[in-house]
Amino acid sequence: MQIVLLSDTHGYFDDRLQEHCRNADEIWHAGDIGSEEIVTRLESMGKVTRIVYGNIDDARVRSMTKEDLIFDVEGVRVFMTHIGGRPPSYPARVSKIIQEEKVDVFICGHSHICLAGKNQRQGNLHLNPGAAGTHGFHKVRTLMRFQIQKGKITNLEVVELGPRAVRISEEI
Repeated sequence: MQIVLLSDTHGYFDDRLQEHCRNADEIWHAGDIGSEEIVTRLESMGKVTRIVYGNIDDARVRSMTKEDLIFDVEGVRVFMTHIGGRPPSYPARVSKIIQEEKVDVFICGHSHICLAGKNQRQGNLHLNPGAAGTHGFHKVRTLMRFQIQKGKITNLEVVELGPRAVRISEEI
């Protein structure tokens, strides 16, 4: 199972997402989508989409998505929410869900900091794909791709989409 994971698009849809998602079985978005158009465009790619809303998302986007998703894929238990902190220190609400649901992978966005690592305290994998949009302090727009098979995450890679600032025109 091929997964593309992104977050913090803030209403910006990079056309290269189509190419990066072409071979994906599922597309996951960890919040701060920015517009219902982004949800619609991701869903129109014909892939399974799993999307949580973020703190900037309006009522319309929230009505199309959820705050939290807990699901199983190929023997891996996943918990995805937008604001989740970073290991080993999570907000109490997040820690409680991780423990109660016995998740293997915890995914969040919000920080615009691309991060992948093992949470030694709780024994799960922590993933934050950084930010795929142009709004924020990050310097490079990123997403993650990986595979899930037989209960394991494999071939995890960070894809750089380019600098945060997008050139609108060559001429000014």
